[in-house]
Amino acid sequence: MSAKQRIGILTSGGDAPGLNAGIRAVSRTLINRYDMTVIGIEKGYKGLIENQHRILTANELSGILARGGTILGTSREKPFKDKDWKADSGFGAVDKIKKNYKNLRLDGLIVLGGNGTHTTAHLLAQEGLRIIGMPKTIDNDIVCTDITFGFYTALDVATNAIDRLHSTATSHNRVMIIEVMGHKAGWLTLYSGVAGGGDVIIIPEIPYDISCIAEHLKKRAAGGKEFSIVVVAEGAISITEKDYDKKTLKKIRSKMTGSISYQIAREIEASTGLEPRVTVLGYLQRGGIPCANDRLLATEFGTAAADMAAREDYGKMVALQNNKIVSVPLADVADKIKPVPMDDPMILAAKNVGTCLADN
Repeated sequence: MSAKQRIGILTSGGDAPGLNAGIRAVSRTLINRYDMTVIGIEKGYKGLIENQHRILTANELSGILARGGTILGTSREKPFKDKDWKADSGFGAVDKIKKNYKNLRLDGLIVLGGNGTHTTAHLLAQEGLRIIGMPKTIDNDIVCTDITFGFYTALDVATNAIDRLHSTATSHNRVMIIEVMGHKAGWLTLYSGVAGGGDVIIIPEIPYDISCIAEHLKKRAAGGKEFSIVVVAEGAISITEKDYDKKTLKKIRSKMTGSISYQIAREIEASTGLEPRVTVLGYLQRGGIPCANDRLLATEFGTAAADMAAREDYGKMVALQNNKIVSVPLADVADKIKPVPMDDPMILAAKNVGTCLADN
């Protein structure tokens, strides 16, 4: 009889709700259905560089479905940023990954992560590693998949926070600004803003015009609505900033006091005389117990990834398209970001209910 196949698994990049559910689904399917050995790589790609690993057992996988975070740990290690990785010297990060992959006698590797994780996965696949990707991120900005696990839970957290701010806003007749994660994509801000009844929603895909925001807030106040909720994406940019190159924008932002929400608060106060209050949700959106939707999606992705490993269908990422689980080439995913399209139904819905998207 041939030796058991050995499949590695790691979680990389920022943590997100549903990672443990994904680890559980992959590992249990590989162990129970395919009688394979699962090697858990600790701390993402960093663990593969430093050879930190352990065999995942049934006992360790028990009870983790509803647990937040990741039992394997994670990091933002980017091995291809090592300037010597092409030298094949044996000392570069990529060389160490290839060496440890071989020494661990891995037949394949399943990686759970976002954009950076899948870009690295594609590059490692080009170096000869057999890899399958699973898309997780609260930002929902990975191309070729309709949704990523982690998004639904973060959406619930952000919406709940907006709901709570409504109470204070109405009690004190204030403008409340809430900053939501999402990197350079506005999915989380747009959807939580609509779900939470935000009066102004500012996303990176639509550069904001402060005069438009000021006019909307003044109109609300004149109509007897003395409070307003402004939902801001962390990657929001103004109509002035949209034409700046990355270097210039970074220089301008480095001189800014606080995050983009504080800048918008200052601009609102200068334009309207109103004194906004700012709440930055930050890492609250990434932690805690995953909601049912994220557990289900991570489980579907995980079992599909295990099936792909069993049939040696590598160099691909599991995805959801039109409510069907499919696989797409890592080459199609690497180094790309999925922005909110201007014809997204939620943009139209927001405008139809009278929400200001800061552009007109």
